[in-house]
Amino acid sequence: MDEIVVGIDVGTTKVCTLVGRVEDEKSIRILGVGIEPSEGIRKGIIVDLGAASQAIARSVEKAEQTSGLEVTTALVSLAGAHVASVNSRGVAGIPHGIIDAVDVARALEQAQAVAIPHDREIVHIVQRGFNVDGQDGIRIPVGMHGFKLEVETHIITASAATVDNLRQCVGAAGVEIQQFVLNPLASAEVVLSEHEREMGVAVCDIGGGTTDLAIYVDGDVWHTMVLAVGGNHITQDIAHGLRLPIAQAEEVKKQQGHAVRSEVGSEEYFTIRPFGEDHPVQINRQDLSHIIEARTEETFRLILQEIKRSGYDGLLPAGMVLTGGTSALPGIKRIASEVLGLPVRTAQPDNLTGLIDKLNSPAFSTSVGLLRWAVSMNEHDLAFGSGGQPHRRRSKGESNMDLDAIKNWIKRLLP
Repeated sequence: MDEIVVGIDVGTTKVCTLVGRVEDEKSIRILGVGIEPSEGIRKGIIVDLGAASQAIARSVEKAEQTSGLEVTTALVSLAGAHVASVNSRGVAGIPHGIIDAVDVARALEQAQAVAIPHDREIVHIVQRGFNVDGQDGIRIPVGMHGFKLEVETHIITASAATVDNLRQCVGAAGVEIQQFVLNPLASAEVVLSEHEREMGVAVCDIGGGTTDLAIYVDGDVWHTMVLAVGGNHITQDIAHGLRLPIAQAEEVKKQQGHAVRSEVGSEEYFTIRPFGEDHPVQINRQDLSHIIEARTEETFRLILQEIKRSGYDGLLPAGMVLTGGTSALPGIKRIASEVLGLPVRTAQPDNLTGLIDKLNSPAFSTSVGLLRWAVSMNEHDLAFGSGGQPHRRRSKGESNMDLDAIKNWIKRLLP
C-alpha cells in the first residue's frame, strides 16, 4: 500500500493540514489540503486553547473532506521564542570491538544526559558526527572497528507547558501527534539542496509571528533558533504609520508593499481610507516602502546578530535560503543580502503533484516539509496499517535493522 503522510503546520497566521501520498523518492501527491486562519496563536505560542483547538479542528476536517481519508496521526510543526538548543557530546565503550546500533544508541543516550531544566522538553536530538578512537568526521560508524565511540549532538528543547498546550489542541481535533518538528528543520527538507547543506548554509523561515533559523554545516544541523519577529510586525508598523485596521494593512502590504524604497517610483500612489477620514486618500508607495524597509532591515540585523553569536558566521559559503510567507515580499532578498553580506535566494516547495494550486508559495515550505520529514521517518521504521495511518513497528533501539535503516534511524533519532 502507498504511504500516506500527514503534516499539520500550526502557524501564527494560518493552520495548514496536508495529506499526501508518497509516489517515489522525490515526489509527493497532495491528496488533501485544509488551510484555516489561525486563532488563539501569537508569535508561535497558543494564547487561547479553545480558539486554537477550533482552528486546528477546522483545518483537519477540510483536509479529511478533500482527501476522503481520516486523519488519526500527524507530524506537527513547532516554533516560538521558547525553543532553545544546546550542543552535547556522548561517549560509549565498544565491548566487542565492532560498533553496532546498540552502541550508537548508548552514545546518543549519554549525549542526552545534559542538565535539561524540568520545565523543558527535548524535541530533537540531531547527530552532528561521530568520533571513533579519536578519528573524527565519521558519518555512519556502524560496522566499524573501535574501542571508544563519541557522538556530537545538537539537542533542541522547548517549553514543556507550551508543547503540552499544543498537544492538547491537536488532540482535541482527534489527532495523535507522531512527532513535533521544528519549523526551520521542516522547511529545510524542502528548500535546501544536499550541496548547500554540505557547503554550509542558513535556512531562514520568516512567518507571520516568528522567524526561524537553522544553520547546516557538513550536511548536519549545527545551530537552531526562533526569533519572535515576523511579517505581522511589518503589518503592525503599516497599520500604525498609515492609521489603518490590521486586516487592511495586511492587504496593503501584500498588494503594494516593497522592501526597498529606492526601487519604487516616486510618482506611484495608491488609495486607502484611514481611520478618521471621511474620504479615501492617496498614499505614495515610497512612504509605504520606507516603513517596510526599516522593519525588514531590523529583522535581518537581529538574524545577523544571532548568526554571529552562534560562531558559525564564517562557515556559510552557500549563504542563506529564505522561505516562509514574508519571504515573498518584493525586495526582501536584496535587503537580506546587504545586511548579512551573504548570497541569498528565496525558495518554495517543488516536486509536488495533486492539489497544489495553493501550495506553490514559500508560505507552505514548512507544511510540505513536514510531509517530507514523515517520508524519511516512515521509510524504514514504520509500517502502515489498513487505515493508511502509521503504526510504530519497532523500537528505535533494536539492532536487527539493515544498514539503510540504521542510517535513517541515526539521522532522525527521536528523544
